[in-house]
Amino acid sequence: MSEGPWLSSGEQRAWVPLAALLFRLPAALDSQLQREEDLTFAGYMVLAMLSEVPDRAMRMSELAAATSTTQSRMSRVAGGLEKAGYLTRSMDPQDRRAVLARLTDAGLDKVKAASPSHVQAVRAAVFDRLTPAQVDQLAAIGASLIGEDWTGAIDSGKPAAVARPGS
Repeated sequence: MSEGPWLSSGEQRAWVPLAALLFRLPAALDSQLQREEDLTFAGYMVLAMLSEVPDRAMRMSELAAATSTTQSRMSRVAGGLEKAGYLTRSMDPQDRRAVLARLTDAGLDKVKAASPSHVQAVRAAVFDRLTPAQVDQLAAIGASLIGEDWTGAIDSGKPAAVARPGS
C-alpha cells in the first residue's frame, strides 16, 4: 500500500457513515419500491423525471446523465419500463441520432401510485431523522459534493435533471 495523505480522524468520522449511507439508502429505497410497487429505484426515478417534463419526454442521454448512470444501463432500465408499458422509445424528430423516452399514460398512473409510499420511505429513512437545520445542511453538503447548484432547479419546480446548469 502506498503512503499518502490519510484521512484525518474528523474526516474518517464523516466518511465512514457517508460510505455506509451510500450502500444502505439506495438498497432500502430499491427494496421498498420493488416490494410495494414492482419497480426498481432507477425505474421509479426515470418515471418521475419523465412525469415532470413537458410532453413527458426526454432524450435517453439526458436521462442517463440525470441519473448519473451509463447510457447502456439506462437503456436496460428503459427496456424494462417499455416492456411493462410505462414508456415508449422513438427517434427524436429534431435529431434522428437521439432516442426519446416518452412516459405513457400507464407510466404516469404507475408513478402517481408509487409516489406516496416512496415519499413515505424517503421521509422515514432520511427526513424524519433530521432537524430542519440538518435538512438545510444536508442540502448544502449535497450541492457541494455534487458540484452543481441544484437550488435553481428545485425552486423552479422543474426536476433537477432538466433545470440544472449545463443540461
